[in-house]
Amino acid sequence: PITLEQGKSGLIRPHDLLPLLQSPIFMLSMVFFELQLFSPNPLSSLHIVEMFLLSLLNITGNDPCPKCEEDWEHHRGKCYYFSTHKLTWEKSRNKCRDKGGDLVKIDGRNEQINFHQLVQSFLERRLREVMIDDADKFWIGLTDSEEEGQWLWVDGSPLDESFWGHYQPDNWIWEDLKGEDCVRMGEKDGAPDLNYDSTVYVELKSSEIYHNWCKTS
Repeated sequence: PITLEQGKSGLIRPHDLLPLLQSPIFMLSMVFFELQLFSPNPLSSLHIVEMFLLSLLNITGNDPCPKCEEDWEHHRGKCYYFSTHKLTWEKSRNKCRDKGGDLVKIDGRNEQINFHQLVQSFLERRLREVMIDDADKFWIGLTDSEEEGQWLWVDGSPLDESFWGHYQPDNWIWEDLKGEDCVRMGEKDGAPDLNYDSTVYVELKSSEIYHNWCKTS
């Protein structure tokens, strides 16, 4: 390391700077500086910086993140799985449990902000990428099956922030007197920036079949 005496005397040799130039903090600062100068979208820059940090952690072997099983994807300490098969809500939840997780819970406002503000965030970007058909949708772990209007996540916690679509929830009973108790997200032919159709909640009958979106705790 460079000492205070070296700095005061001006006797800093080029190779004294090498540890600083090779440090992750310096490298990250340079990457972020260049992104701020040349990137047309500052929000996408955040995603690039995040990927850079994860790469550094993997290189140094100090990755504190959990290892995800095959076909699962890691993001911010959690593992996510996007299914390719379509099932009812209950069967979808059972599939997630069989894999060691549960239907995805959006953890309050902080995680939902990822959908609405960070346009290129991992969750939002992946939700669109895994949509094969224009009408692809995914079950999430939100239901009012125990008491109508009392929305609970699969872990028993209440819905603290609502991001319902227009006229939702409506408990539509025209085709089924049992109404609607389960929630899905995702619609590829929605708004181009995903700020509406793909990320709002829509109430549907549990007997309908959609893909499932799992998450580990």
